Amino acid sequence: MESRERLLEAAKRLFAKHGFERTATLTIAHEAGTSESQLVRYFQTKAGLLEAIFDESWLRLNQAIQQVVVAATNAREALVGVLETVIGAFSRDPDLAHLLLFEGRRIRGSSSEVLLSKGFVDFENLLRVLIQRGRKDGSFREDLNPFAMASALLGATEAMIRDRLMKRETVSDEELRAIFSAVLEGFAPPQKR
Repeated sequence: MESRERLLEAAKRLFAKHGFERTATLTIAHEAGTSESQLVRYFQTKAGLLEAIFDESWLRLNQAIQQVVVAATNAREALVGVLETVIGAFSRDPDLAHLLLFEGRRIRGSSSEVLLSKGFVDFENLLRVLIQRGRKDGSFREDLNPFAMASALLGATEAMIRDRLMKRETVSDEELRAIFSAVLEGFAPPQKR
């Protein structure tokens, strides 16, 4: 594995365990078996390293999600597939889950702005497109705001996964799927319930 990939993996592990602010670049370089100068060469800063982790992780996740969406016969099926893809990715890589859910939308540096990674914005936009698709294919009601519907799905799912990561509440994959399906059912037109 090249030093760039080792830096990405070490940083992901350390950021997930200790948080972005409490992880020193020297510690990341040492864990990766390389030097701080290599970190600077590839990523310029610690924030650049975190951004690269987000960008590359979201790219892989969104590519897998796109395959599921294309294969789905309707929007409801596509959204269930999106959930399965995310659950699978987070189960295989809990450090990634931790970073995306806890570090993904935090304020960094002196800015008061929340920085969203392009991959997350693409994911959010895909949810809204699927909601619009569902309104057209009869999966979802047309009288509900699509932005609010996407926010409800994302918020509920994120909260359950975050609680599980924090070990505040053990929500099994089956329970998560059941809640997600119940929310989707609430979006269905009256004749489809």
